[in-house]
Amino acid sequence: MKRLVRGVGSMKIILGSDHRGKRIRDWILEHGVFHQYEIFVIDDPSSDLIDYPDVAARAAFEVASGLCDRGILICGTGIGMCVVANKFPGVRAAPCHNEVAAELSRKHNDANILCLAGDLLGERSSLVIVEKWLATPFDCGRHNNRIEKIKNLESRNYSESLTTEFSEKNHLENFIPESNISTRKKDISGVA
Repeated sequence: MKRLVRGVGSMKIILGSDHRGKRIRDWILEHGVFHQYEIFVIDDPSSDLIDYPDVAARAAFEVASGLCDRGILICGTGIGMCVVANKFPGVRAAPCHNEVAAELSRKHNDANILCLAGDLLGERSSLVIVEKWLATPFDCGRHNNRIEKIKNLESRNYSESLTTEFSEKNHLENFIPESNISTRKKDISGVA
């Protein structure tokens, strides 16, 4: 997978959608919200029908393994992508249908994957949600203790051998062929 370095410490974001989220995904890419980030797009131009579990698992693995800092997933409701992504240790995926939910998912839950509803949200609403989610830091404080409790649950429920086995079987190149992953760099500012 090719990566574009846009500056020291730039956040790496993986973006994926199924066929029902593609319209919103393309709108977001075209409207400059990612100009300061390194973006990786999961793309399968050869298919009109894309299964959300495949895309969500690919993105969640990237985030769980630390290869990407955050992910944005879009399907019809955002729920399917969220269910799959949250199967991975270290992933805290949140389906957000408005700006307030996006902000609180970052402040209180340190969500590292945003799930959007391609069928339920318009382009501009989706863009506002993404912008708010990317700009909002984790509050730490009392929320830090809660995140630690989540991590403890994960460590009890997932063995290292399970994680290693999944990693070996499902590493990046084995999920979606490299030819189906495109990297985009956008330097457009503002919303049209």
